[in-house]
Amino acid sequence: MFKRSAGSPISVITGGAGFLGSHLTDRLLKEGHRVVGLDNFITGNADNIGHLAGDERYRLIRQDVSNFIFLPDDVDFVFHFASPASPIDYLEHPIPTLKVGALGTHNALGLAKAKAAKFLIASTSECYGDPLIHPQTEDYWGNVNPIGPRGVYDEAKRFAEAMTMAYHRYHHMDTKIVRIFNTYGPRMRLRDGRVVPAFIGQALAGEPLTVFGDGSQTRSFCFVSDLIDGIYRLAMSDFHEPVNIGNPREMTIREFGEQILRLTGSSSKFEFQPLPVDDPKVRQPDITRARHVLNWEPKVDFEVGIQQTIEFFRSRIQPAVH
Repeated sequence: MFKRSAGSPISVITGGAGFLGSHLTDRLLKEGHRVVGLDNFITGNADNIGHLAGDERYRLIRQDVSNFIFLPDDVDFVFHFASPASPIDYLEHPIPTLKVGALGTHNALGLAKAKAAKFLIASTSECYGDPLIHPQTEDYWGNVNPIGPRGVYDEAKRFAEAMTMAYHRYHHMDTKIVRIFNTYGPRMRLRDGRVVPAFIGQALAGEPLTVFGDGSQTRSFCFVSDLIDGIYRLAMSDFHEPVNIGNPREMTIREFGEQILRLTGSSSKFEFQPLPVDDPKVRQPDITRARHVLNWEPKVDFEVGIQQTIEFFRSRIQPAVH
């Protein structure tokens, strides 16, 4: 059980074995925190935190946070990152996605309130839906189809933001909201349905790259270390309104695919398929607020970050030759 001591905060991360949760864990440990990770492993992976085995500053608890959370520990920060986050996951688990956005957020906020802890919710650029303004600023309310197949994720996150602000206003809790844009890097799951692992995996395997629509839709890709730095700065700030964290460098899906083919040396071709329902046509963060409030902007060059990501997947697709 972790008890408060000078200079060593205690942080709880829901979804602690996930892609982002595990990278956040590493950053907090580096900053001197002790960390309790909660995960039910619907999409989390024990390999992401395997390097922490035996670390006395870290503890992992298997738990579905849509159920009541009891921890005997003192807690200084609660980071709520639990949720399926890729279309293939939340379409396969629509009810758990809605529950972790609603009940899970309620339980995580309840834990933070009971422990007098600061709270940060991992929200998403999907709150903007298929946006009618470009780039997207935090004061844009979005264009979301609540009953479409993507609505289970979009509306769960929008509800989570509303609940977080209600706890901030009514209970005077110290809360933060980060709206996360497309993020990539090591520890992504190869078959999670998102374009970065999909294209890299297909290119390395010599398979056609699956492009939905004509590939003209845009995304903005942020390397995971930049994202985590922004989240850490937000957690340590006194700012309570939503903050976009992402890389404003925008490219079309087809341009991104061409970059992957070039960097992997793959001879794969594009294979075009129909655009999924409610798939956003554009996605680019306006990071004026992050620059002003957090003195943050992305630093990792796309080619550097994507090369690290390619090598991560290459080591898992092709056994190392000794």
